[in-house]
Amino acid sequence: MGLADASGPRDTQALLSATQAMELRRRDYHMERPLLNQEHLEELGRWGSAPRTRQWRTWLQCSHARARALLLQHLPVLVWLPRYPVRDWLLGDLLSGLSVAIMQLPQGLAYALLAGLPPVFGLYSSFYPVFIYFLFGTSRHISVGTFAVMSVMVGSVTESLAPQALNDSMINETARDAARVQVASTLSVLVGLFQVGLGLIHFGFVVTYLSEPLVRGYTTAAAVQVFVSQLKYVFGLHLRSHSGPLSLIYTVLEVCWKLPQSKVGTVVTAAVAGVVLVVVKLLNDKLQQQLPMPIPGELLTLIGATGISYGMGLKHRFDVDVVGNIPAGLVPPAAPNTQLFSKLVGSAFTIAVVGFAIAISLGKIFALRHGYRVDSNQELVALGLSNLIGGIFQCFPVSCSMSRSLVQESTGGNSQVAGAISSLFILLIIVKLGELFHDLPKAVLAAIIIVNLKGMLRQLSDVRSLWKANQADLLIWLVTFMATILLNLDLGLVVAVIFSLVLVVVRTQMPHYSVLGQVPDTDIYRDVAEYSECGVDVDFLISQKKKLLKKREQLKLKQLQKEEKLQKQAASSKGASVSINVNTSLEDMKSNNVEDCKMMMSPGDKMEDATANGQEDSKAPDGSILKALGLPQPDFHSLILDLGALSFVDTVCLKSLKNIFHDFREIEVEVYMAACHSPVVSQLEAGHFFDASITKKHLFASVHDAVTFALQHPRPVPDSPVSVTRL
Repeated sequence: MGLADASGPRDTQALLSATQAMELRRRDYHMERPLLNQEHLEELGRWGSAPRTRQWRTWLQCSHARARALLLQHLPVLVWLPRYPVRDWLLGDLLSGLSVAIMQLPQGLAYALLAGLPPVFGLYSSFYPVFIYFLFGTSRHISVGTFAVMSVMVGSVTESLAPQALNDSMINETARDAARVQVASTLSVLVGLFQVGLGLIHFGFVVTYLSEPLVRGYTTAAAVQVFVSQLKYVFGLHLRSHSGPLSLIYTVLEVCWKLPQSKVGTVVTAAVAGVVLVVVKLLNDKLQQQLPMPIPGELLTLIGATGISYGMGLKHRFDVDVVGNIPAGLVPPAAPNTQLFSKLVGSAFTIAVVGFAIAISLGKIFALRHGYRVDSNQELVALGLSNLIGGIFQCFPVSCSMSRSLVQESTGGNSQVAGAISSLFILLIIVKLGELFHDLPKAVLAAIIIVNLKGMLRQLSDVRSLWKANQADLLIWLVTFMATILLNLDLGLVVAVIFSLVLVVVRTQMPHYSVLGQVPDTDIYRDVAEYSECGVDVDFLISQKKKLLKKREQLKLKQLQKEEKLQKQAASSKGASVSINVNTSLEDMKSNNVEDCKMMMSPGDKMEDATANGQEDSKAPDGSILKALGLPQPDFHSLILDLGALSFVDTVCLKSLKNIFHDFREIEVEVYMAACHSPVVSQLEAGHFFDASITKKHLFASVHDAVTFALQHPRPVPDSPVSVTRL
């Protein structure tokens, strides 16, 4: 029994070992195929050039199917609304739309103030664009409407073209507000035209030039701009209008200079409103799981502040600025002032790009999270139509709000039906309830704006994370942030994009390259600096050979000069001495090296044509010029270039590759290329890279094919099958 018990574990262990060995054998793979260079690959795969698709022919087709496809492409609501699952989605969209509208009301009033416009125009901008996006947008979760970054960009334009009046009379304020509304609405039309035009020509890829560090640095700097712009409402100060570079610095200095003139009632109102908003946001974060929807802190603060201001008479007793008259009803459409187009074109393009970048970034995040696709070109068209039609109805440029989009998603929103519901709620307020906010203090709106900047200001922590992750991205973030702070929003974005593109160019001019070596017993090739068991140091060998060749050539030149000098001296002396001198020099040459004497030539004669090469080959038993010169041959006979990472080649690259072939053949090292993609091969052919000396037989399907071929042809000789390349 004991023996049987003892043998049991051993049998089990042997069985497990055999099973593991079989499993390992099954994991190995063996593949047999002929070596494939480019010529063989094209023959085997029956290569033919891909037919060119003429996209413009598709665009110009006229048919019922084409018209229907265009209609559904540019009016997505016709695609998803008939399939809308009412039972599953309607309740969530209804709750989400009401939640977003509750946020949209105070933010619309506040962000209109940020844009330098009367607050009611923020309500208009929260209605028209939202409903237009419901019809044309492809994202189901973003909340279009007023946004702090867009509002502060609009404010910088309106304040520069319609500055603050010198006195505080009602007539001047009314005229100033009318001028600013005209500037903002015209700007919105121009922004819409840019976005629609870019979308129709499929220019949505422009957002790829706005990397995430650039966008985050820009929005962080814009948040600082927004914060500084609201200080005059928090302290109740009257500041001069500053625009252009360093305007932020001038505003901060003026606020500090006039700080003793602050109004105590305004400061207390802003502080109390800010504390209430912060407390409510903390409660929402803490009770997020228990609450069906967030506590509407902004709306409650808005209603409470309006009631307290009306009951206590804050405007008359404490000189607190209030919103004032909010007209009921909608304004009629008005044509834009085309005379302002030339002054607004630069700012309009900047605002169009920034607004689209923010919207598409959030849209792609939500689309990835919920498993649907967002069309970037259609998003451009949808935002453009929202701004274009909104500008006709006296709105200012809008984009996507981060905070409202998160609320729309978290409260159960499933489609843009939530956006349509929120816009209808705003319409009800415009028509019936807007005039109730006549006594709302502006300091409360400023507090709402500042508290909502928390998310963007927290992006300052990107500096620490980017320092650890990617310092190039950190440099883009810092340059964008500082340029936007110092040069204002429009010039800051231009500088940021230019710097980002220059950095890309600089980094492409300093690429990482490595010498590859074969991992033993595999067809895998890795960097010899990282894998110690791979390959040899090629650079060191080439440099040593070239130095030695140069040194030998210099010695030969000196010997030739000495020989010429001796011949001249012999020609000027007697015949007997000539014979003695010549014989002496010949004896010296024989004692040194007979092969060196045979190979002696002038610098202009070294290996220039095929005839000279043939003569040299005939004097060397194995056809090696280096050996005939008495130089040691390189320890490697082939160099393989892995071109799998190349996506294109230009004329400079073609010349560089030809120089590589020429230089290495000078030291009797043959060059092969491997793993070229089809577009690269086509570009090599179009650039006349292949000729009699470099054919497609030098281009292999993989690195391993090239290595195997090179090992089978270690040292080329004149009668080898590879002699067609004039090795």
